[in-house]
Amino acid sequence: MSKFKLVISDVDGTLVTTAKALRPSAVAAVRKLHEAGIGFTICSSRPPFGLTTMRDALEITLPFGGYNAGAIVEPDLTVIEEVCIPPAAARLAVDTFHANGVDTWVFVGNEWVILNRSGDHVDHEIHTIDVPPTVVSAYTDYHFSAVGKIVGASNNHDLIAKVEHIMRETLGNSAHSARSQPYYCDVIPPGINKGRIVEVLAARLGFDRGEIAVLGDMDNDLEMFGVAGFSIAMGNATDEVKAAASGTTGSNDEDGWAEAIERYVLAD
Repeated sequence: MSKFKLVISDVDGTLVTTAKALRPSAVAAVRKLHEAGIGFTICSSRPPFGLTTMRDALEITLPFGGYNAGAIVEPDLTVIEEVCIPPAAARLAVDTFHANGVDTWVFVGNEWVILNRSGDHVDHEIHTIDVPPTVVSAYTDYHFSAVGKIVGASNNHDLIAKVEHIMRETLGNSAHSARSQPYYCDVIPPGINKGRIVEVLAARLGFDRGEIAVLGDMDNDLEMFGVAGFSIAMGNATDEVKAAASGTTGSNDEDGWAEAIERYVLAD
């Protein structure tokens, strides 16, 4: 019998392929978790409304996290916990991205609001979350009033890595920034990171953190790794993430996710 009672997985770069598809082996592995009585859920940088397709495909019945756990919701999207970026910090983050030549997306309510429809990865994001953006000529006070996440997107991966550090120095404790993909730098509310989903579900379900296994691939998964009982880095993960993990597996474009579940979670 597995020592784990719950598995929490990152989505992009981990549970789905680079093309944003679920591999049949991953779907089958989640089914095995359900059959073994092991809870399963997800925590992603995506907005909660951009995770409903994943929820349905994997028959998720537990709360899941959007905005890197800035919003934790029931499967029907009823909010359990939600924290927004302070308006001044949101505006400063957008100005910092723009000063460094990085396009921005602002997620507010059930919309993602952008300035440049032809910007890097916009079409990619439409495909990923299955929701079109709202295109505006300029952000207004309304757009900064209740921000769940701000994304800086660029095909220049070195620039995104650089801006991640600039953003941390600029925002200080007013917001949290981390790369969710080599081409995305996410800004989320202060005090929020993916470790929060582990803490909330452990308390809500009555599990010890040692009974929770997590999977991820990027810097924004590190806090989740730090509080869970066992952490698994994908083969495509950054070197820093692999170094912090309890175990490693194959890549998201292979059967790495399913292999990790079989090897580390379901094995006696």
